[in-house]
Amino acid sequence: MKRFRLPSPSMVVALLALFVALGGTAVAAGIVPLAKRALVADNAKKLGGLSLGQIGASLPALITVRTAPWSLAAGAGNDFSVACSAGEKAVSGGYDNPNGDAIAFDSRPSSDGTAWRIFLSNTSSSAGASGTLYVVCFV
Repeated sequence: MKRFRLPSPSMVVALLALFVALGGTAVAAGIVPLAKRALVADNAKKLGGLSLGQIGASLPALITVRTAPWSLAAGAGNDFSVACSAGEKAVSGGYDNPNGDAIAFDSRPSSDGTAWRIFLSNTSSSAGASGTLYVVCFV
């Protein structure tokens, strides 16, 4: 005898959304307030009861931008890295290119996630290129 499993909660919500969409706006008007209450209750648990204002106020303390200089000879290419401080993780990065002769072929976090790596190539055959590397670090 085969036993059937009950559908997961996410499947029930997906089916409910499908039927609401098929039923039109009259049905949706009755269900949306219930969904809003459930969403608020679930998010309050995830955020530990913090409001949006409290979370926004703590963001500057959680995110830091670190920089490092880079330079390339004419026609050269190199893999550069900018590291975060101890206990921080790299979430994004980039570079500036004041004279416009260098292009990035690869931009990625390091294997351990504590730095941002960028492979730059100087397209000029006669002049060097230089600029600044950036990494956005999250505590």
